[in-house]
Amino acid sequence: MNVNLLSRQKLKKLTCGLGFLLTLCMVEAHAVNQEIRALFQPDPAQTGKNLFVNQTPNSGYCVYFPAKCAAADMFSIELPVSHDSNRALVAGDDVSVKAPADWRRLTVINQDTQETEIVEVRISGIGSRYVLSEAVARLTGVAHPSGHDVLWTSQTGWLYAPAPCGSSFLSSYTANAYRFFWHTPVEASCTKTAAFPIPSMYFEKLDFAYELRTPNPLDMSSGLYTGSMSYSIGPTGDFQLGSMMEPNDGNLTLDFVLDVQHTLKVDIPPGGNHVVLEPDGGWQRWLESGRKPVRLYRDQTFLISASSRFSMRIECELDLSSGCGIVDRESGYAGQVDVSVSLPNGLNDSVGQPVKRFHSKHEASAAFQPGIYVDRKPGTLHFEVGPSATNWLILNAKGRPYTGNITVIWDSEVD
Repeated sequence: MNVNLLSRQKLKKLTCGLGFLLTLCMVEAHAVNQEIRALFQPDPAQTGKNLFVNQTPNSGYCVYFPAKCAAADMFSIELPVSHDSNRALVAGDDVSVKAPADWRRLTVINQDTQETEIVEVRISGIGSRYVLSEAVARLTGVAHPSGHDVLWTSQTGWLYAPAPCGSSFLSSYTANAYRFFWHTPVEASCTKTAAFPIPSMYFEKLDFAYELRTPNPLDMSSGLYTGSMSYSIGPTGDFQLGSMMEPNDGNLTLDFVLDVQHTLKVDIPPGGNHVVLEPDGGWQRWLESGRKPVRLYRDQTFLISASSRFSMRIECELDLSSGCGIVDRESGYAGQVDVSVSLPNGLNDSVGQPVKRFHSKHEASAAFQPGIYVDRKPGTLHFEVGPSATNWLILNAKGRPYTGNITVIWDSEVD
C-alpha cells in the first residue's frame, strides 16, 4: 500500500522593496502617516515565544540613546511635526505636555480572508527638542547648561519630568536648545512654568514611544492584517505641547501592519510512504503458531512543524463508505483500511484535547490548533484493517497481494 503524505500551506509574502521600511508621507490636508509593522515567524530556537516582533526602525530619541531604549524595551518614532509659539511667553506661563497614554483599540483585517483581530496601542513617552529665540544666557543671565534649569520655576530644567510624567534622565543641549524625553504612565498634562520671558520658541519635532498589545498569532491565519489609529495634534488634541504652541500638522495616523508567516511542514523518513500491513509479530508468528491474525496494521511516524491551525483529510484510490480500500487487482475483492492520527503534545483538537488516534475521513477535520509552536515533533499515522476484514482477506487472498493508494493531506487553509 502506497501512502502519499502532503502538507499544503498558503504562503503570503509582501514584495515591496525593503519590506519593513517605514513610510512617512505628508499630505496637503495637514496630516502625517506613520507605518508600524510587526512580524510573526515561528522560531525553532524559541518555540514557546509566540509573539510579534516589532520591525519598525527606531527614529528620534532611541537613535540618540539606543542603550537606554534597549534596556527598557522601548521604541520611538520621530515625526517632522514642529510646534511654534503663537506669542511671546511671559514669566508664569505654563507649557503643558500631554500624550494619549491610555490604551486604545483598533481592528486589523486580513486582506485575503477578511478575518479581524484587535490590536491595542498606547503612547508611553513623548519628547522633542525646544529651540529658544535667544541663547539661554541672554534670557536668564546664566550660561548653559545651568541656564536651562533656571529658565523654569522648578529650576531643574526639562531633564526632570513634572508629575505625573516620569523622567528618562537623559538629555542633550546647546546654548539655545534642549532635547528632552518623558515617560507618560497616565494620560494627563505634565507642566513646566517659565521663570523668565521668552520672546519665542518652538519644538523642533515630535518624538513618541509606544507600546502594543497584539493578538495571539497562533490563532491567526497567515497574511497581512492592516488597520489604522488616528490622533489629533495641537493645544486641545491628543498630543499637546502647550496651549500657545501651534503645530504645522494637526493629525497623525498610525498605519499598523501585522505580518503573520506561519509554518506547516510534514516530513517522513525515507521509504515511509510505502506502508506494509502486517499482524502483531509479523507473518512468521502466524505461520509458526497457526493462529489467525485478528488485525493487520502499521504505525508510521512522521515529523511535523506547525504554528497555525490546520485540518486533515484523506483521499483514496479506492473509496469505500467510511474509509479507503486495498484491492486484489485480479479478483477485484477489497478490504477497508482505517486511518487515524496521533499528534505530538502542543497540538490539540477543536475542543482543546490532545489528539490520540483521531479517525481521518474524506471530509476535512475540524481544525487542529497549536498551543505552542511545534517544531519537528513526532506524530503517528495509524493504518489498520479490523478483525472482520482481516479474516475475510486472509480467507480470500489466494496468495495474491492487496494494494491501494491513500493520500493524507495536512491543510493550513482552514475556514
